[in-house]
Amino acid sequence: MEATVAERGQITLPKAVRDALGLTKGTVLKVELDGSRIVLHKSVDDAISRARGRFKLDGFSGTDEAMKAIRGRAPSDSLPSE
Repeated sequence: MEATVAERGQITLPKAVRDALGLTKGTVLKVELDGSRIVLHKSVDDAISRARGRFKLDGFSGTDEAMKAIRGRAPSDSLPSE
């Protein structure tokens, strides 16, 4: 695979590479030099920060309280005997 450097120093990563790594618009890549090689790393912090805040427990004091509201019992509650 090849990518051409544009006038402003930009490159387009091949779609197969973007798809394989789950790269989407706004994904942060870390750039490192290894001799004459350019190494790109997907930033784990970026993935975590994008997911953070999407799963807030609005109105609940914690996970157990949220689970109890959704399932009718918290994970720490014992199962009802049959």
